[in-house]
Amino acid sequence: MAVPAAASVRDAFRYRPPEVTGLADLLDRQVRERPYARALVVTGARVQLSYRALATLADDVAVRLGDAGLRRGDAVGLVCANTAEFVVALLGAARAGLVAAPLDPALPGTQLRARLAALGARGVLLGTPVPGDAAFPVPAWPLRVEVSRAGTATVVLEPGACEDPHVVGASGELSERDALVLFTAGTTDRAKMVPLTHANLAASLRNICATYELGPEDATVAVMPFFHGHGLFAALLSTLASGGCVLLPERGRFSAGTFWDDMRAVGATWFTAVPAIHEILLERSERPEQEYPGVQAPPLRFVRSCSAPLNTATQRALERTYGAPLLSAYGMTESSHQATSEPLPQRGALRQGSVGRPTGVGVRVVDRGGRSCPAGVEGEVWVQGPTVARGYLADGDASARTFVDGWLRTGDLGTLDEDGYLSLTGRIKNLINRGGEKISPEHVEDILAGCPGVAEAAVFAVPDAVYGQRVGAAVVVREGDTVGREEILRYCRDRLAAFEVPDRLELVAGLPYTAKGGLDRKAVQSRYAP
Repeated sequence: MAVPAAASVRDAFRYRPPEVTGLADLLDRQVRERPYARALVVTGARVQLSYRALATLADDVAVRLGDAGLRRGDAVGLVCANTAEFVVALLGAARAGLVAAPLDPALPGTQLRARLAALGARGVLLGTPVPGDAAFPVPAWPLRVEVSRAGTATVVLEPGACEDPHVVGASGELSERDALVLFTAGTTDRAKMVPLTHANLAASLRNICATYELGPEDATVAVMPFFHGHGLFAALLSTLASGGCVLLPERGRFSAGTFWDDMRAVGATWFTAVPAIHEILLERSERPEQEYPGVQAPPLRFVRSCSAPLNTATQRALERTYGAPLLSAYGMTESSHQATSEPLPQRGALRQGSVGRPTGVGVRVVDRGGRSCPAGVEGEVWVQGPTVARGYLADGDASARTFVDGWLRTGDLGTLDEDGYLSLTGRIKNLINRGGEKISPEHVEDILAGCPGVAEAAVFAVPDAVYGQRVGAAVVVREGDTVGREEILRYCRDRLAAFEVPDRLELVAGLPYTAKGGLDRKAVQSRYAP
């Protein structure tokens, strides 16, 4: 695509890589050089917090946690929405030498309890109301940040004394070298605990900032939740490491109705989201009332998409709407988020359908024997580098299967082209086996999403006595459109192999999504496959 003027590098801007060694010193450079520059915009009144103010709040929390008897390397849970409380608690814990474990505040109390117990946390910081049945197995400390309209702020936190230093759970495997423990997607029984060191985190932030040349002139709105690597690394920590500004929406969660007002209020230059949110924003921009402000929108350097496949039709539509390049990226919790990304247009070619080139890590595509595949040949994607975690906590078997000789076996299928651009073709465990033919649901979904009138689609396996499995699809039609089942299937027959065309296609009102914004394939399977 032709690069719009808004997407070009500003003449006066020279990229400076962040000087961070981990989470504890994330703010130090900005406090030295630009103490009164805005770091966060918070609350419904959109009050600005400077880097100096944010660092002062984090230091206050660190002192109080230390006084409570917590030791360096101890684990603490963090249950909070995308608010000032989350940021202050996270940075305060890091400055106290603690290992923070962000948890989804929407989880039921039984799952919160189970995850804290499995981790062996010595306490949990609460910045948001939690389920009434939580009854945490460890001391729970409410934390509140009180902010005036003038930008002055104080912390309200009274942690009780931690009298029992005995550790039960996986935190015995942690040390002060560790910064975070993130939970992978899944139920309590299946979610894995990923320990990330300060070195992992610093390498990830340097890679993300370098890829997008983030700097003090940049600002964004926090769309994705901070308990997941996408929102935490790409939106929050990379912006603070590079000296930019993050607006935290009112009540700490994404709202399509206020999104563009927030973007204008902070003078946003970019944002990152999952495809489901991009679809929501695109659909609302096409409504008669024109929620997208058009020429009054802040000029964007780029828009980023990650955490799930983005179909090319949506990508092209978003670029036309925003007048900015849309860059697809790829990563995992185990790789400290980003592993590849499309480059800024002035730094390399944009290849729709790909997730770009490696960003500071090594990437291979290998066959079942562990041998590298030639360019264009599908295999499993492996990642190696300073951002890759050492393994899982308290799960040696899963660690041995997933981490092999320094390489992370992602479980994703893909191809590399001659120029090193990665294209993802599906998940190994998602493949549909129709009479021996292996079908990627993600590929069929991409074709379905390109059909005029289709908003989104989910493809799943339907049990079959003859073929073992057949292809099923649940399709959401755009509001006001009249495209029907036969038209959609005819579109598929022109673009898919005969065995890939859905045998069952249902038109549905909406699809289930996980808290992290990805398609909930287990819910789709249980809802539509029987």
